[in-house]
Amino acid sequence: MTSSFEFHTYPARLSDAERDRVLAVLREGAAQGMLSHDTFLRRMDLALAARRSDELKLLTADLEIESPWSRRLFGAVGRVSAFSVRLRRAWQAERLPKLLLPQPGPYPLRIGRDPMNGLRLSHDTVSRLHAELSMQGGEWVLRDLGSTNGTTVNGRRVTVTAVVHDGDLVSFGQMSFRLATD
Repeated sequence: MTSSFEFHTYPARLSDAERDRVLAVLREGAAQGMLSHDTFLRRMDLALAARRSDELKLLTADLEIESPWSRRLFGAVGRVSAFSVRLRRAWQAERLPKLLLPQPGPYPLRIGRDPMNGLRLSHDTVSRLHAELSMQGGEWVLRDLGSTNGTTVNGRRVTVTAVVHDGDLVSFGQMSFRLATD
């Protein structure tokens, strides 16, 4: 009597490293605009559910893998571009009108289009009650008062309050100033 044994061979289980590599390629493809948001999400789900390597390969087959040379080139271009942006901001900052910080007092300096404000800015992008500037705990604090077009400090939008210093770039709507103490 002979008995036969059948051996079932199953594909090797995917490693976390393989899955992470595919997820990184998908993220890069989405960041570069090669995948729409919906396609990116669908492929991410498929990558997490994949059981075999060939399933993962299909998810990234249409995305070009950059060579190390092109990655270095794009990185260098990005750094040069970032430098030019910083240079332009520095040039513009010196040309902005100064906004002198007031003497600290018991009441905050209100900023906006309303004639009753301490600093009246008559521009269409400035709200009637736009922001207020006050001294709190020895620091100047800028608070947005729910303005329509926003308040920014050094290019970052103020959601509630922000501490400001001499030399900071402050914008109320499209009106920009450089803070100064004298």
